[in-house]
Amino acid sequence: MSYSKEHKEHIEYTFAAFCKVVLRNAALSAYRDIGRRRKHEISLDYLMSERYYNPSVTDNYFEEPIQPTIFSVCGERIEIENERLAKAFSILSKQRQEVLVLYFFFRYTDKKIGQKYGRSRTTVNYWKLAALKQLRKEWERLEHEERKANIF
Repeated sequence: MSYSKEHKEHIEYTFAAFCKVVLRNAALSAYRDIGRRRKHEISLDYLMSERYYNPSVTDNYFEEPIQPTIFSVCGERIEIENERLAKAFSILSKQRQEVLVLYFFFRYTDKKIGQKYGRSRTTVNYWKLAALKQLRKEWERLEHEERKANIF
């Protein structure tokens, strides 16, 4: 099929116009995304001027190795190296510990955990969310206590 010279030229101009619109819209989206990011990001210069943070880290080769805290949950031995997380996890009830371990480590579904305890899926989901909420509160409380201890 052969097209006339005018028709080919029309197709080229139409395609060029389409490309310009696409590029313009992509640029607008990119500028909008950059603007959104700027609203939520904080400059490192601002952080350094407010309070001095050492931007480097030194290796501590001769410190004592961290002794993990060992829990026995669901007949399995679980080691937690982070001391704050271990304290927060130890505060949870045995059932909440088991639900979290079964869900996050053994990849059990809520339904499968519910069958183990003779409860519904929604009840297990409630237990899981309550355990996570309690764990988060304990984590924040311990973090606050550590900051308070470091200040004084």
